[in-house]
Amino acid sequence: MAVKPHHEGPARVWGLAGRDYDNISFGVGDALGHAVQRLNPGPGQDILDVATGTGWTARNVARLGARVTAVDIASGLLDAARELSGHAEPVITFRQADAEELPFADASFDGVISTFGVMFAADQRRAARELGRVCRPGGRLSLVVWEPGGSVQDFFGVIGEYDDAPPPDPSPLAWGDPAHVRDLLGDDFDLWFEPGVNHHYFDSVDDAWQWYARGFGPIKQVISQLSPDRQSAFKDAMDRYHAKFETDAGLHIRREYLVIIGRRT
Repeated sequence: MAVKPHHEGPARVWGLAGRDYDNISFGVGDALGHAVQRLNPGPGQDILDVATGTGWTARNVARLGARVTAVDIASGLLDAARELSGHAEPVITFRQADAEELPFADASFDGVISTFGVMFAADQRRAARELGRVCRPGGRLSLVVWEPGGSVQDFFGVIGEYDDAPPPDPSPLAWGDPAHVRDLLGDDFDLWFEPGVNHHYFDSVDDAWQWYARGFGPIKQVISQLSPDRQSAFKDAMDRYHAKFETDAGLHIRREYLVIIGRRT
């Protein structure tokens, strides 16, 4: 499908890292695994992964025997996902699609999952309606999102200081507020919430910078629009952020997340 004109920019930004974005998913594997366990997929089930990125979550769901359809707006990420998932069993179906306008009939899936994905949709209410629309009655929803007020908010705050683009309103971190989620999804799902902490380790501050500069599209985008002096200042700011997590054994980054569990009513 064609990406809506107003989503072409975000699709390009998220796709900048290509296959290297899979390393970002590796770094948040604790949270992604929590969401997959709470989805509890099984053989014969039809599962939709919304904003699949490079397919990390889709591959883990497929390993449990489910039939997985995985969508994303970023063609660069989907190309990497297809390559990385070439030997998945059952075979994963990848499609370019917009979380705000999913190209599927009502009640098409036994379960829907999105791991740090749908939270970045520009129109949160429309994306939430789509999650409910495509999920069958009694079907399961599992989302993992970042909590507001934690270390991830500081991370995005550093990026925002150097990004020309205005911050989204409402913030993607609003998905980490259970009251906001009940407002978005409560008409379609019975909801439960489980907080958690993701642990990510690096050898050094510079190791962390290189990881994100290669693998995280929004950071790659910011670097590309800065002068050399500003690029250096941006790296220094990110290094100061990561230095807060230094231990005797290197960096230990703790990031607070929330798993949203839903049962379609």
